[in-house]
Amino acid sequence: MGKEMESPQEQSSYTVEQLVAVNPFNPEILPDLENYVNDQVTSQTYSLDANLCLLRLYQFEPERMNSHVVARILIKSLMAMPSPDFSLCLFLIPERVQMEEQFKSLIVLSHYLETGRFQQFWDEAAKNRHILETVPGFEQAIQAYATHLLSLSYQKVPRSVLSEAVNMDGASLDKFIEHQVTNSGWIVEKEAGSIVLPKNEFNHPELKKNTGENVPLEHIARIFPILG
Repeated sequence: MGKEMESPQEQSSYTVEQLVAVNPFNPEILPDLENYVNDQVTSQTYSLDANLCLLRLYQFEPERMNSHVVARILIKSLMAMPSPDFSLCLFLIPERVQMEEQFKSLIVLSHYLETGRFQQFWDEAAKNRHILETVPGFEQAIQAYATHLLSLSYQKVPRSVLSEAVNMDGASLDKFIEHQVTNSGWIVEKEAGSIVLPKNEFNHPELKKNTGENVPLEHIARIFPILG
C-alpha cells in the first residue's frame, strides 16, 4: 500500500525536496513543485528529481499541465548537459505537447547540442530568444558545455573553432579565454593564436585507464523510477 497523504498543515512543514521523497505521487504537492521550478529559475539552482516528479504528476493530471513551467524544466535540463536530463524529462512529456512550437524548438536545440553543431545551435537559439531568456544563465551554461566538449575532442583548439562554439568574438572572446587561462589551465600560443587545452584521457588517449566503459550509477538510478 502507498503512503497516506499528509494534510496541508503537515505538508507545510516539509521542504519541496522532502515532499518529493515522502510522497511523490500526491497531486496536492503539484503547486509546490511548480513554484519550485520558478524558484530554481530565479535562484539559478536545479533539482532534476523534483522536476521529474512534477512531470510525472502532469501525466496523471494532464488538465493541470502548465506549458510555461514545462518549458522552463526543459531549458534547465538543457543547461545540465552533458547529463542526459533533457531526454529523461522529454520521456515524461506527452507527444501532443511535444508538438507545440516552443517544445519542437527546444528538441531541435537539444539535437544540435548532442551532436556538437554549435553554429546551428546558436542560430536556432537566436530565433527562440524570447523563450530562452526567461531562464537566467542559459547562455553561460551552454558555453560551459561547449568548452567541455571541445576539451574532449581537441588537444589544441583554433580560436575560430572556439569562437563558433561559444558564440563570442573580439574583446568578449578575449575576456572569456583569459578567464579560462586563469581558472582552467588553458594556454594560448602566441604565434598561432590556438589554445592548448589541459590533458585528459579523451584528448590524450594514452592517459586513459583500462577500466572499461561504465555507465554512471546515478544515471541508472534516475532511469529506473521513470520506467517503473
